[in-house]
Amino acid sequence: MPAITCIEDLRALAEKRVPRMFYDYADSGSYTESTYRANSDDFQKIKLRQRVAVNMENRSTRTRLVGVDAAMPVAIAPTGLTGMQHADGEILGARAAEAFGIPFTLSTMSICSIEDIAAHTKAPFWFQLYVMRDRDFIERLIDRAKTAKCGALMLTLDLQILGQRHKDIKNGLSTPPKPTLANLINLATKPRWCMAMLGTKRRTFGNIVGHAKGVGDLSSLSSWTAEQFDPALNWGDVEWIKKRWGGKLILKGIMDVEDARLAADSGADALIVSNHGGRQLDGAPSSIAALPAIAEAVGSRIEVWMDGGIRSGQDVLKAWALGARGTLIGRSFLYGLGAMGEAGVTKALQIIAKELDISMAFCGHTNIQTVDRRILLPGTLPG
Repeated sequence: MPAITCIEDLRALAEKRVPRMFYDYADSGSYTESTYRANSDDFQKIKLRQRVAVNMENRSTRTRLVGVDAAMPVAIAPTGLTGMQHADGEILGARAAEAFGIPFTLSTMSICSIEDIAAHTKAPFWFQLYVMRDRDFIERLIDRAKTAKCGALMLTLDLQILGQRHKDIKNGLSTPPKPTLANLINLATKPRWCMAMLGTKRRTFGNIVGHAKGVGDLSSLSSWTAEQFDPALNWGDVEWIKKRWGGKLILKGIMDVEDARLAADSGADALIVSNHGGRQLDGAPSSIAALPAIAEAVGSRIEVWMDGGIRSGQDVLKAWALGARGTLIGRSFLYGLGAMGEAGVTKALQIIAKELDISMAFCGHTNIQTVDRRILLPGTLPG
C-alpha cells in the first residue's frame, strides 16, 4: 500500500473500503453541495505569511477546550452512523482520541451506545444531543450521559428538520443495508468491511433502539428523523436542557452573529460555528467565512469554535488565527476510520498535528497561544 501522507490519501482509501451508501453518507452535502464544497475551498483561498530566521525550538500546540487539556485545538466531531464506516467505529475513534489527547464526541445517532464508549475508555468523552419530540426520552438520554460521566453536552441546533441529501435517497440509505441486488454487489467488493461487521453485534442505533418508546424500524434514517426530531426547538429548550444537564454545555450550529449573541446570553460554555458540513442549508456561507464576525462579536464572552472543511493542520491554524479557540473534525476522522480503523484515526490525528506544528513554525510561532490573524495575508481573508 502506498504511504499515507495526507487526509486525501485516507479519503481515497476509505472510498475503496467502505460500502457506497455509507461512504456517500459521510462525504456529501445537501442539494447542489455548494456549501459543502465552499467549506474546504474557502480555506484554500486564505494565504499564510512565511517568516524566517525565527527560533523554532520547543514548539507547543497544546490548549484547553472548555477546561479540558488538549494536545491541539482539535476535537472529534459527533458523526452519525460512525459504526457503519467501520465495525465498532465509535469505540475505535474514542480510543484513538483518548490516546492522542484530544476530546471525542459521541453522536445521538451513533451505532455504539453511550454505555459502549464508557466501557471502552477512561477519559471523559463528550455527548452530542439532538432534541426529539419525546422529552421523556431526551431526559433519559441526558441522565445516561451523566451516568457515563460525560465531560460536556453538545447540543446541535441546526437539525430540527433534515436537509435533503440526494445521494442518500439514490442509495436507499439504511442501517443495516437492505439486501438489494445493488447493495449485495457493492458489499461483495468490500470484504474487509464485511468481515469486521460480522464480528460485532452493533449494527443499529445503540442510543435509541431499546431506549426510546415505540421505536421499531430505524432502517430509514430520513423518515425516522422527520417523525422524531422536534421542529419546535427554541432557546427556551436550550435553557431547559442546560438546567437538566447541569454541566458544561456546547452549542453547535451557529452561523449568524445574532444567534451567536443569543448563544452567549444562554450561559453556554462554547459555541461552534458550523453549517453541519454543508448538509443542511445549501447556499449558506462556509464556516470559515462566518467565523471572524462571530468571534469578534462574542469571543470575549464565550469560547468560539468551528467545524466544516478542515482537511489539514493548516486549516486548523487558519481557523485559530481567525478567532476559533477550537476546531472539530468530522469527515477527516471518518476517512481515517473507514480506511484503517483505529490506526487510521490515529494516522489522521498525527497528520493534522504535524501539519499544524510545522506550519505554525514557518509562520514564526512556537506556541499556538501566540498565533493571531497577523499570520494571514490581509488580501486573502474571508469576508
